[in-house]
Amino acid sequence: MKRVYVNEEWCLGCHLCEYYCAFANSGKESMIDALKGETIHPRIQVEDGGEIHFAVSCRHCTEPLCVKGCISGALTIEDGVIRLKEEKCVGCYTCVLSCPYGAIMPGEGKAVQKCELCLNNTHGTPLCVQGCPNRAIVFEER
Repeated sequence: MKRVYVNEEWCLGCHLCEYYCAFANSGKESMIDALKGETIHPRIQVEDGGEIHFAVSCRHCTEPLCVKGCISGALTIEDGVIRLKEEKCVGCYTCVLSCPYGAIMPGEGKAVQKCELCLNNTHGTPLCVQGCPNRAIVFEER
């Protein structure tokens, strides 16, 4: 199964992946309409560690602790992808605490948010991958 991987030695720390992610999940046709004047809520986060930068997103683990810890059944595994059913999320944040990678975060409402590989939109390859200027983020099978 294809997943998003980050080559931290190529990451510039530009944060463009965050903007592309927020746009991809906005439901709007134009990036300007989606992001201008808005606080973005990306499902990928760039961590700045001095000279090393890297993007953190869901790893879609084979034995995900977040799914096991979800008390409401909002997180499920579908074809190897960990999916979130927002309407079931009660906002307890057990999954946020359970994720060893810090890839699940509080969302805009009560529900959490996480990367779902752009399966909820029509972009095919995740926009964070498409928009990375240095190709530090890849979508591939390993």
